Amino acid sequence: METSVMKKRVVVGLSGGVDSSVAAYLLKQKGYDVIGLFMKNWHDESVTISNECPWLEDSNDAMLVAEKIGIPFQTVDLSKEYKELIVDYMFDEYAKGRTPNPDILCNREIKFNIFLNIARSLGADFIATGHYSQKREFINPHGDKIYRLIAGMDSNKDQSYFLCQLNQEQLSKVIFPIGHLMKSEVRKIAKNLNLVTSDKKDSQGLCFVGKVRLPDFLQQKLKPKKGKIIEIPADFESYNTSNENFESLINQSKKIKYSMEDGKLVGEHHGAHFFTIGQRKGLRVGGTSDPLFVLDTDVKTNIIFVGQGKNHPGLYRKALKINTNEIHWVRNDQRIFLGETLEVMARIRYRQPLQKARLCQSEGVMYVVFEKPQSSITSGQFIAWYKNDELLGSGVIN
Repeated sequence: METSVMKKRVVVGLSGGVDSSVAAYLLKQKGYDVIGLFMKNWHDESVTISNECPWLEDSNDAMLVAEKIGIPFQTVDLSKEYKELIVDYMFDEYAKGRTPNPDILCNREIKFNIFLNIARSLGADFIATGHYSQKREFINPHGDKIYRLIAGMDSNKDQSYFLCQLNQEQLSKVIFPIGHLMKSEVRKIAKNLNLVTSDKKDSQGLCFVGKVRLPDFLQQKLKPKKGKIIEIPADFESYNTSNENFESLINQSKKIKYSMEDGKLVGEHHGAHFFTIGQRKGLRVGGTSDPLFVLDTDVKTNIIFVGQGKNHPGLYRKALKINTNEIHWVRNDQRIFLGETLEVMARIRYRQPLQKARLCQSEGVMYVVFEKPQSSITSGQFIAWYKNDELLGSGVIN
């Protein structure tokens, strides 16, 4: 075994799940000096469904795994930082009528920033996580080492989207031990080791928080307020987008602004900021031939605009825009500049199949023009773009 590897210390983010458990084991097998670290980020009994994702149980499972594979274990309380950087951000975004993605922010601000600094204080050369992603590197003609963020081998579990805000410095310090494995292989390794996490269900909640009752969570700061639900007909005149020139595509990147006069009153709700574009559940309006979907929300007037059926034209747009200051490139050498375009594959949400798209850099804004119209493009969410299996960059949808 290489002595250089023996000297390398890696701090693994042990979440109490099977993926990080196996990641820690594989690193230990390779001869790294491994430390397991559990992050307690945030927990509130009033909104967290404790029996579905109790942090105390997760912490205990992480400790048992560390003991089983023979590595030191510590816990760290980052709840103050998590509240300031993630929870407060979520409240602020929902109050503005936008839909945030806390998992991506958690990775950027907590796991690969604060957690990384804690690991460094423990003498770590690297940090490692149980993400289904891969990292590769090469030397460019100038002699610089360039790190590439690659999709996980298991296409059903690929989590590169959640890492879309990472930079070169962060990538240089991270190891993804299970990115080349299928989920079934990870489970098999855990079973063979008889790890307590081998049959544990994957977490479905917020990053290191657990499953929450989102309306209850938001009502901590955003108070219920009765408002109108307006149904927009499928033949609404603003849906005429037959002109396919570039200017029309720029116009399609703008959200359609509805008013009460554009449709009919079909019900009431308890707060526009509790709803998001594309949402079906929670409207509590019956008597329609097809289910109602949220087309848009107006938090200023507290009105929700809805349309019948998942194929309602109000759900679809062919383009979106990103403010230049909210564009992030994983690799600066792939960046495009004013007037340039780039053909990519992109997704606007986790697990969405990649879509053909073109990036167009304009003054102060980048337009993303899709080959096919996309459903439920939502302000505040992240779009990530790829070349083959490499994630090149991302941005916050305006």
